[in-house]
Amino acid sequence: MKKNLLFIFIISLVISSCNKPAGELVGTSTKALKAGGFNENNPYGMVFIKRGSFMMGANDQSSISSGNDKPVNVTVDAFWMDETEITNDEYKQFIYWVRDSIALRRMILENVTGYEKIINIKDKAEIADLSPEELEKVQLNWKTKVPWNTKDTTIKRILDYFYYDYANQLTKKVQFNPSKITYRYEWINYDQASLPQNKFNVNTGTYSANAKVRVDTSYFDTNGMIVNRTIEKRLQSRKDLISSRIVNIYPDTMLWLRDFQYTYNDPKMQMYFSDPGFSDYPVVGVTWEQAQAFCYWRTHLLNSVSKVKTQEYRLPTEAEWEYAARGGKSLNLYPWNGTYVRDAKGCYLANFKPIRGNYNDDTGATTMKVSSFVPNDFGLYDMAGNVAEWTSSAYLNSSNLLVLDMNPNYQYNAKKDDSDVLKRKVVKGGSWKDIAHFLQCGVRTYEYQYESRPYIGFRCVRSFNGE
Repeated sequence: MKKNLLFIFIISLVISSCNKPAGELVGTSTKALKAGGFNENNPYGMVFIKRGSFMMGANDQSSISSGNDKPVNVTVDAFWMDETEITNDEYKQFIYWVRDSIALRRMILENVTGYEKIINIKDKAEIADLSPEELEKVQLNWKTKVPWNTKDTTIKRILDYFYYDYANQLTKKVQFNPSKITYRYEWINYDQASLPQNKFNVNTGTYSANAKVRVDTSYFDTNGMIVNRTIEKRLQSRKDLISSRIVNIYPDTMLWLRDFQYTYNDPKMQMYFSDPGFSDYPVVGVTWEQAQAFCYWRTHLLNSVSKVKTQEYRLPTEAEWEYAARGGKSLNLYPWNGTYVRDAKGCYLANFKPIRGNYNDDTGATTMKVSSFVPNDFGLYDMAGNVAEWTSSAYLNSSNLLVLDMNPNYQYNAKKDDSDVLKRKVVKGGSWKDIAHFLQCGVRTYEYQYESRPYIGFRCVRSFNGE
């Protein structure tokens, strides 16, 4: 009997300890927390970069670099980063998703039989009234497969929208028309929200009468051409801070000829993106704006199947990229542990231009398959050489003197009507065509956000939820 009483007493203590005190501040809880806490899953193909501090900036002075950008000691929060650059094969998933998305939406507009299987809108009048922007936001049923090999003349006419209506005289194959692959994405202009005159008044719950914003808007004109322009309007609610952009996302496949004139470029490089032999090579010919579009799409792709919304995929800041490249060593000159570009056996440690006129001694003439060389101490491949990489940071000669020492980032979302100097973005890492100097972790160059090059690619990062 005494044992039973003792057992009941212990049980009652446990139960009472689990109950929250009535009338006390206990916060809110979710099902995830009640189940024992929420832990973020490891993103597929990404490496965890722990929080740390390092000396940001060039390790040594160079006649190429300016002396105004002084090294500074900074701290960077933890984040996830792609272990390799985005490959042609991965970027093709983006291309095909957008192609299928446009095809399904055109089938809706054309009132193809069975459209009710594509979306949950059954009122024909409701579909007809949708604007292109509204139609873009309609949730599609991705279990519906696009009938690319159909014999239905109506559907075939819609799908032929993606192809030239003439056959290539050499291959005798109908050619894919990349100009039809467009993607629309939106972002919040935090730079406009941070302006003093645009401060939100918490007492009145409104913005001041003088609050104005400059944002970008995008649409298709009556001829089906993309229009991206900057507008100024009064700031009345948070939705007024949203910009949008429509971009053609297909890589520039002719830049191998355009950027390297007076040379015979192997014709296969014109098939660099389309040929399966280059599937595991880093995608190039992608502008900063296209890379941004990829990040927004990748976030949408994951959130469409995830019960818990994740941090967005994005381009790394210059500080994040440099910190990740150094592999946890504050003063690493190169991503590997050492001050030379060869190992003890005399083998090169990256794909770059080792000797004038000699691109081949590092086993690669132009781009190579990703992860062809050993990773750095964080497990990241090709942080030096192969292709240089876009960052989200705007380029300013002396930005290190301006930024905060916690998660530094000099960023400016250039508007459509801004001058070109405001559209320069920091590029890091060096490439297959660069000399060893540009492979150093602290060296920075720039490119205009609307330009694409055969030696610039990118990789994504995602902020980490937690300590």
